[in-house]
Amino acid sequence: MRKIYFDHSATTPVDGEVAKLMLEYMTDKFGNPSSIHSFGRDVAKAVEKARAQVAGLIGANTNEIFFTDGGTEADNWAIKGIASANRKKGNHIITTTIEHHAILHTCEYLEKQGFDITYLPVDQYARVRVEDVKNAITDRTILISVMFANNEVGTLQPIKEIGQLAHQSNIYFHTDAVPAVGNYPIDVNEYNIDLLTLSGHKFHGPKGIGALYIRRCVRIDALHHGGAQERKMRAGTENVPGIVGVGKAAEIAQRDMEKKIAHVQALRDKLIKGIQEKISDIKLNGHPEMRLPGNINFCFSYVEGESLLLNLDIKGIAASTGSACASGSLDPSHVLLAMGLSHEVAQGSLRITLGRANTEEDINYCLKVLPEIVGRLRSMSPLSAFNKISESSPCNCYSYAK
Repeated sequence: MRKIYFDHSATTPVDGEVAKLMLEYMTDKFGNPSSIHSFGRDVAKAVEKARAQVAGLIGANTNEIFFTDGGTEADNWAIKGIASANRKKGNHIITTTIEHHAILHTCEYLEKQGFDITYLPVDQYARVRVEDVKNAITDRTILISVMFANNEVGTLQPIKEIGQLAHQSNIYFHTDAVPAVGNYPIDVNEYNIDLLTLSGHKFHGPKGIGALYIRRCVRIDALHHGGAQERKMRAGTENVPGIVGVGKAAEIAQRDMEKKIAHVQALRDKLIKGIQEKISDIKLNGHPEMRLPGNINFCFSYVEGESLLLNLDIKGIAASTGSACASGSLDPSHVLLAMGLSHEVAQGSLRITLGRANTEEDINYCLKVLPEIVGRLRSMSPLSAFNKISESSPCNCYSYAK
């Protein structure tokens, strides 16, 4: 049976060059980078090379990159570290209602510690308004955190404008760029970013390794204590195979960025157009133009998203209904609800995220099986049957609809 992977926002396969290099640092080059002998010195050089490779991907200086165990840790460090180090200046943080839970839950934790958090709404495309950010700023605001692009619906945020506003107001600006780094060109200076979160497994690097970019002038507390690693900001022996892996993945992502974007964007547009032509009663979620190149998110009326995923999986297609980090929840996506969708409509969402290995044949196959699956599920749906009755006898059904 044909097997197609359409879930690259959840994770990506490790690049062959990356895996080969990592194996070398698990076996032959196994030294501890803190050791002063040749084994340690050689590994320390590799760590710094990887730091430069990651910095190059986002336009940062090498000494502004701090390795973490992934995006969630980096988000926690950015929010808590700024809050702790700058509490005398203020206790107000601005974010949005559609952030990843690594941001939202961290802000909820800080609220219990006496911090004031403003959760800004978004429009129907999941895009925050710069004017809302401006109006939310007070003389106690110490941090603005807005994700670069939404991980579920792919909408790109007005990052450059928000960053400029933050700098004019002498406020630190953080962006969770996990879905975007390696998949969309980012320059931290051009976008006025002070702190940026990234994760290796989103751009063909290994899992369990990420980084936090911290601009040199930023005042932030250390994440871990107990050692001098990461310039005394994150104690603990470095994950060297992961670090060299994410460095190599960053180098490849930077090298192939333009080619990859052109490839996945063409496939994305074909799939969106095909779904819109072949299936009725659907809604494209996210901004139609300002979105990540490989992101597609639809809601299908009268269809339950989990049933849709299971049926696609039977046909060999791997996709998702939203963030993999929230896959165990039965609640509708908080992102779709924040965009104004009803619970019923949000439950019928499908997220397809394309990667460099996907082909036009994959798109054609999806356009063949997806309409069949949606049609079959709708034929069994009581909501679909009720809707047909409502359309044929609106007066008789109105009281029930109320």
